[in-house]
Amino acid sequence: MNPETFGQRVLEWFDAHGRKRLPWKENPTPYRVWVSEIMLQQTQVATVIPYYERFVARFPDLRALADAELDEVLRLWAGLGYYARARHLHQAARILRDRHDGEMPLDLAILRDLPGIGRSTAGAILALAADQRQPILDGNVKRLLARFAAVEGWPGQSRVLAALWNLAERYTPGSRVADYTQAIMDLGALICTPRRPRCGACPLADGCAAHALGRESAYPTPKPRRGLPVRATRMLLLRAADGQVLLERRPPVGIWGGLWSFPECPPEVDVADWCREQLGLAVAVEGSWGVMRHSFSHFHLDITPVSAVVTGSAGAVMAGERFVWYNTREPDGRGVAAPVRRLLETLASEW
Repeated sequence: MNPETFGQRVLEWFDAHGRKRLPWKENPTPYRVWVSEIMLQQTQVATVIPYYERFVARFPDLRALADAELDEVLRLWAGLGYYARARHLHQAARILRDRHDGEMPLDLAILRDLPGIGRSTAGAILALAADQRQPILDGNVKRLLARFAAVEGWPGQSRVLAALWNLAERYTPGSRVADYTQAIMDLGALICTPRRPRCGACPLADGCAAHALGRESAYPTPKPRRGLPVRATRMLLLRAADGQVLLERRPPVGIWGGLWSFPECPPEVDVADWCREQLGLAVAVEGSWGVMRHSFSHFHLDITPVSAVVTGSAGAVMAGERFVWYNTREPDGRGVAAPVRRLLETLASEW
């Protein structure tokens, strides 16, 4: 199928069936498109929509985001996962505020140089917001093109990725680029699905090599499977006499970077000794709760919550940048990860 026919069919399908009422399609400024594209990385549209609407209501433009504190950004992101996306978004906003007068340059090289923006995201911003002819290659488009051209191999391999980028470049039209970009993503998400693709509804089916072979599910080649490793930690639920619980801000990088969590102590050490040595607190350990498993894309984390009461003065740990005494009965909305929020809710119900 030649590129002109490919693009025409994709656009005709979009005109009839594409998603045109997505909130970031309304007033698609480069900033609004950027926020949506970052949120949509590894996250489904239905999940993203309410987060996006709350986020842009609070941060309606780039300067509002750049001027905000990271903690507020993370609070609005809490529950969406992959928190490095929020940190990079905030960091990039400040770079654009300070170096580009608060504007997002419509330049591929500049965008790709910003934290958290790769080639496909930069292309999507320019295509959707400025109608620039820029190919994109998100997960849905990789799958569609791999099937259409029967590209062998896992897309994480550089050889395979290069072949898919060549196809994306070949088939991106010179006009209606914004519509085409949304269309090809929609077609991958709604029709060329990972399992049971709806080939009967696909405008490209008669040119699709995988469909002709009857091997749609064979493309793209899945990532080589490995059993996910399991890590373990203990989260300390340290309560003061007034019922407040100690939270600690996590380091800016790593899992849940910048969010608030419970202090964690290694599984092999004595909790009371650790609290005295690391926090300057005397505690009475009440016992452990059941293990909670929280799964990330690359490992499982087994969390053992340990309940303890501070028996001396809680003043040894002062509130500030790193620690805070948190009232579970009057939550203040600070950014916490999903398992931490569940534990806080349990503490609030028991206090």
